[in-house]
Amino acid sequence: MTQDQIGPAPHPVPPVVGRRSPQPSVPAPGREPRPGLVRRLLDHPALILPRDFTLFLVGARTDAAIERTRAAHGARAAFEAAYTRSSDPWASATPRYRYQQRKYEQIMALLPDRQRFRSALDLGCGLGLLSQHLAGRCDAVLGIDVAAAALCHARTRAAGIPNLRFEQGDLLHLPTELDGRFDLVVVADTLYYLSPLGDDLLKALSARIADLLAPGGLCLLANHFFFTADADSRRSRRIHDAFAWSHRFSVRSEHRRAFFLATLLDRRDDACL
Repeated sequence: MTQDQIGPAPHPVPPVVGRRSPQPSVPAPGREPRPGLVRRLLDHPALILPRDFTLFLVGARTDAAIERTRAAHGARAAFEAAYTRSSDPWASATPRYRYQQRKYEQIMALLPDRQRFRSALDLGCGLGLLSQHLAGRCDAVLGIDVAAAALCHARTRAAGIPNLRFEQGDLLHLPTELDGRFDLVVVADTLYYLSPLGDDLLKALSARIADLLAPGGLCLLANHFFFTADADSRRSRRIHDAFAWSHRFSVRSEHRRAFFLATLLDRRDDACL
């Protein structure tokens, strides 16, 4: 509006002697309000909210229970028991915690921009949460897990996603019928559960996963990583180093994010098999 539209200005009020007239609030130079700053900070990949640390305690309790059951009944029984006791043993899908959802988003962001994949494999898919993300970038996604109970939950959660399916399978005994079928294989938070995890097994696993890839295919490896002095983080480092040193792969990129390590690898088509 103009001054003519709103009428004459009100009569001026004489200032009070000894008191300064109020001044409009003007941001100091360099301190101007930035719209959406709080939201951008909350969405920053390095930010972990205090409540998310509780998630790590939940995971530690689940891992401890798995180790106890594994010692008595074996690995498959241990994971079956975990997914039978709870539909979300690591609280990965619990809305209260943002960390895991943000982690999946960051993992997906590591894939080449705008590239769509023909066929992807999610090894050790669990509840299939990352598999659902992959379904948005792939024509077809197969999630494989050792625990039938996990796959029951995964199928329920993924109902209505036509290009996503799940099968039970053992990472150590994958059928050769899968060889060469995928242009993307994702192995997230899976390999460090294998025990014992010696150098020979890591070498065999890297070669086996390379066999699953079509020529020019990509492998995305992701594992928890807290700090170098942590024993579990050193285990993750050994896994990533074994794949990086494999003659079947070349490292395209490696990324440190909040509490996880990720490596993107190209299948080497010139490797001597």
